[in-house]
Amino acid sequence: MKAIKFGGTSMSTISSITHVKHIIESDPERRFVVVSAPGKAGEEPKITDLLVSVYNAAPELRVKMFSSVCARFDALCAGLGLSTDFFFADYADIISKLPYGNYDYIVSRGEYLCAKMLAALIGFDFVDATDLIRFRDGVYDDAYTETVCKMALKDKKRAVIPGFYGGNGKGDVVAFSRGGSDITGAIVARAVDASVYENFTDVDGFMTCDPRIVPHASIIDVLTYKELRELSYMGANVLHPESIFPVRKANIPIQIKNTFNDGSTDGTKIVPTEQFLSGKYTRDNIRPITAIAGRKNFYSLYIDKAMMNSEVGFVRRVLSCFEKLEIPIEHVPSGIDSMTVVFSAVDDKTANALIESIQNEVKPDHITLSKDIALIAIVGHGMVSRPGTAARAISRLSNANINLRMIDQGASEINIIIGVSDADFDRALIALNGEFEV
Repeated sequence: MKAIKFGGTSMSTISSITHVKHIIESDPERRFVVVSAPGKAGEEPKITDLLVSVYNAAPELRVKMFSSVCARFDALCAGLGLSTDFFFADYADIISKLPYGNYDYIVSRGEYLCAKMLAALIGFDFVDATDLIRFRDGVYDDAYTETVCKMALKDKKRAVIPGFYGGNGKGDVVAFSRGGSDITGAIVARAVDASVYENFTDVDGFMTCDPRIVPHASIIDVLTYKELRELSYMGANVLHPESIFPVRKANIPIQIKNTFNDGSTDGTKIVPTEQFLSGKYTRDNIRPITAIAGRKNFYSLYIDKAMMNSEVGFVRRVLSCFEKLEIPIEHVPSGIDSMTVVFSAVDDKTANALIESIQNEVKPDHITLSKDIALIAIVGHGMVSRPGTAARAISRLSNANINLRMIDQGASEINIIIGVSDADFDRALIALNGEFEV
């Protein structure tokens, strides 16, 4: 049995939805389907973006603005051979709630309507995600969801479920972050004990590097859960980085496929890390590096103080300043008398407050904030058995006349994080890709 998910591009037009129907019906094992809201189609914007605009409008204008959403779904239904009155009751219910509806409810209606439409088209049951996925105080409750989802789906032979949202058990809709339909698909895959979670999108899979910068980047055939986490976080956005957690518990592989290649290409298979390391899965090409990915627009705070290493609690007190201002931390490389904290960009007021707080807390000799840092992750399990990876990366950047701002390697040896200036980001990716031929 397979659980499958189709992204917004796959559900955006009459042609693409017809193609989705063909893909589902071509394999009887594809029995549980999760869908996103229809994406951009020509001049038509994403349905979710339209719904965000509806929410942001004055309450008395929301119904009028919602008409553009209705028109889009009416056109899709007509083109797919479904009655134009198909959504009449749903529209009426949504319209009655629009004036007081909260953000999560309003922006999730694209997934809700899309799942009902596909279920009618292919003859599957529709199951609302509010009956499957539970949030408590705005936080996803995995243990409760696992139990409820298994019970709700155990007697279903075939079903379509809207992605992106769940409920709080009190009648309110609660949404994941954008892209959260990937998480819904993983939750459903675990609940039905799927043999594989197929995620259909508009690309062939994960690439060894960003093809917009490195055109000859290639598809990664096998990726581990751990590698996926590193690459997704550092900008390889094929799959929501949190979507692996439900399937990881059940050791269910994820298969990335391209809807518009008929799903016939192999794509990228994402597999349990332990099973890959034990040899159950192998890659076509054995390389020390699996992929390189990165992101711009980080800040770097350099703190220097003589005898810092002998001052008990110094690092803790510095990090507490970040905690008080609710600033997430990315990396903390350190030396004997210095440390650097890398974090995502913040506004000037918050940055100034942070510097003042650290100065008052630890009284450093020097403190310097840099605002143009790009982070690049060199990722791969093969680095464990190949010494000199970091040295090769540094040498390659030096030969390309790129200044190294930071380097950090975790104890797991699965990744090396390199910091360069934003201006050098593209050149650094090209140079590193050339060195490791990923």
